[in-house]
Amino acid sequence: MEETKIIYEDENILAVNKPTGLLVHGESPNLVDWLIEKYPEIKKIGEDSDRPGIVHRLDKDTSGILLVAKNQKTFEYLKKQFQDRKIKKKYIALVDGKLKTESGIINLPIAKSKRDFRKKAVGEKIIGKEREAMTEYKVIKKFPDYTLIEAFPKTGRTHQIRVHLKAIGHSVVCDKLYGPKNKKCPFGLTRQFLHANTLEFSLPDGSRINLEADLPSDLQKALDMIH
Repeated sequence: MEETKIIYEDENILAVNKPTGLLVHGESPNLVDWLIEKYPEIKKIGEDSDRPGIVHRLDKDTSGILLVAKNQKTFEYLKKQFQDRKIKKKYIALVDGKLKTESGIINLPIAKSKRDFRKKAVGEKIIGKEREAMTEYKVIKKFPDYTLIEAFPKTGRTHQIRVHLKAIGHSVVCDKLYGPKNKKCPFGLTRQFLHANTLEFSLPDGSRINLEADLPSDLQKALDMIH
């Protein structure tokens, strides 16, 4: 596992580049333990003692930028930006197959899967309340069997990008939960090719900031192997 790196810090905010395989909270080792060891003052920040200071989420096997508030006022400020959709998020994903269009918007509500409690779903395979979900995408490069894309989630539903890409027939490569069953991961990958690449938002003083986290070595190595 690559090391957790701090990519931005001031008196109010911390932004880390979360490596793949690291849970945000729960079973150790996790990101919360790492944060509290370095910043014990965040222990009481936020709304959930299991996720102190953490304003949004990344799946265990998704790498990339995660924001942490260092005080309660900033936590509320960032939370409102997410709720008001004023934070711009961009992910890099490699998907199965060739997308027919260079860009598009997937506007499909998401709910719990009827078949698997671990999963989310769209359409008729759901139970419970549907939640609005929208993902914009743009093709970066096409390969014979794969497409590299940028994904811009406009809402923040659990597994949103993965569920939406599966719904249009282009699952994230090596997605063990949503990808085709019994399909081997190519290029030595051991996890889904999904990385939270950039985050643009307003600091408490009103100025805008754009943070970027380069592709981690496992994803870059896989990309270099595609012909």
